[in-house]
Amino acid sequence: MATNNRLDWDEYFLSIVDAVSKRATCDRGKSGCIIVDDKKMIISTGYVGSVSGDEHCDDVGHLFVMKKSLDGEYSQHCIRTVHAEMNAIAQAAKRGVRIEDATLYCTMEPCFECAKVIIQCGIKRVVCKYYYHKAELTREIFHKRGIILNVKMIIEAPYDKDKE
Repeated sequence: MATNNRLDWDEYFLSIVDAVSKRATCDRGKSGCIIVDDKKMIISTGYVGSVSGDEHCDDVGHLFVMKKSLDGEYSQHCIRTVHAEMNAIAQAAKRGVRIEDATLYCTMEPCFECAKVIIQCGIKRVVCKYYYHKAELTREIFHKRGIILNVKMIIEAPYDKDKE
């Protein structure tokens, strides 16, 4: 924490991510994201939620599929929602806001699919509140592409993968 009990920029933006995450519509992963430009201005926000106009998990339940991970393990994934990072990027694109060279703040380390889109958008830095148990490929590709990744709490994200 910064001196005089004043939050540093990362702490400040992560506290805003916490507020954004409260809009999430899937109780399995209450995640939020903001994108910040080089002048420390928030240029986009996103949270885990259904496609615009569609039903929400919190209202009608989850839409599960079984997925096999690279380590051969099967697990249930809810596919009704769009991840917070993707929603923030999509909102910027929808409004024509440039996010190249920006910093992305999010609740937990991005999944591999989100990581690839983050790279394609030209985002240069990613700051996460929590470690994510399946982010090995994200860490690897960010490192290879020179994306700075800061994880503030090296504890697993509070993500209820068993919730139905």
